[in-house]
Amino acid sequence: MIKLNENDLSNIKGGMTVTGGIGIGIVVTAVITFLSGIIRGYTNPEVCNVKGN
Repeated sequence: MIKLNENDLSNIKGGMTVTGGIGIGIVVTAVITFLSGIIRGYTNPEVCNVKGN
């Protein structure tokens, strides 16, 4: 095991950028919205109100 000094500790790269976090949040929100729409469609089906001319 290597002991790191203060300079090495401050130069450690890792974690996630803000843009990456926002992107993951948007994807998770989209998936949850899509799945809830599918569940709502199966549990509460509504007739399409399109009238043929």
